[in-house]
Amino acid sequence: MAEVQETGGNRSRKKNLDLNLVPFIDLMSVLITFLLITAVWTQVSMIQIGTSIYGKRQENQEKPEPPKKVDVPLKLEIRSTGYLLTVATQKFNFPLINNEYDDQGLMQQLAQVKQQYEEKTDGAIAMQDDLPYERLIRGMDDMLKTGFVQLAVLTGGPP
Repeated sequence: MAEVQETGGNRSRKKNLDLNLVPFIDLMSVLITFLLITAVWTQVSMIQIGTSIYGKRQENQEKPEPPKKVDVPLKLEIRSTGYLLTVATQKFNFPLINNEYDDQGLMQQLAQVKQQYEEKTDGAIAMQDDLPYERLIRGMDDMLKTGFVQLAVLTGGPP
């Protein structure tokens, strides 16, 4: 503890005041630790970004490989208005037909996608929260039947 003694003026009495420095030392130790940790990550990210952006291209340098066809995102959105299938940047809309979902059209399009991207086995499914759970199961079945066996269910539903 720190102590402050004060003698002043005409009065001869002393004032003792104890300062509690423990909370201040705790605060400083946390701040220093936080700054040290963030400084390291900032430096690492600066190195990675700097070499990729500002590096000069040499003539004998290899061209970067385009992403494999397996890395193309595949997402099925189940909405109250029908299906929306997203493959890379292409979007395929399957509206309701006579108040029924177009499972046949979806499976035909998924089969075409599978022919184009034979090695792709993964996909993601998003569904609006107000739809019945059976609709999600049917969408999953359609994807499984066409060869997309690694499925991820996205939370929050489509926008």
